[in-house]
Amino acid sequence: MQARRGQWVQIHKIILDGGNRAPSVPQDTAELPFEMRLKGFLQEESADCGEVVTVKTATGRLVQGTLEGILPKHTHDFGEHICELFEAGDELSAWLAGGSGNE
Repeated sequence: MQARRGQWVQIHKIILDGGNRAPSVPQDTAELPFEMRLKGFLQEESADCGEVVTVKTATGRLVQGTLEGILPKHTHDFGEHICELFEAGDELSAWLAGGSGNE
C-alpha cells in the first residue's frame, strides 16, 4: 500500500546508535540503538514503506524518518479488567461527594 500526502503515518528513526549511549545506561541497554517511532501527516506526494519521508506532527514539528506504517492502529491496552478498581472508584466518588458516613 502506498501512502499519500496528508495521510496519517508512522515513521521510525535511530536517534543514537548502539555504543553511543550515555555511560549511566546499563551495558546491555547501551549496546542497543535508541529508537524513536512517531506518527504524523505525510508531507511527500506519495511514499512506500521503507522510504525516508517527512511527517508533520500534531504539534506542527517536521520530522524525517523511515516510513513504517500507514494509518497505524493503536495496539496498546491497559490489561485485564480489575473489578476491585470499580469498587474503589465508587467508594472514592462517594467519599469525595461527602456521602453518608464520610467525614
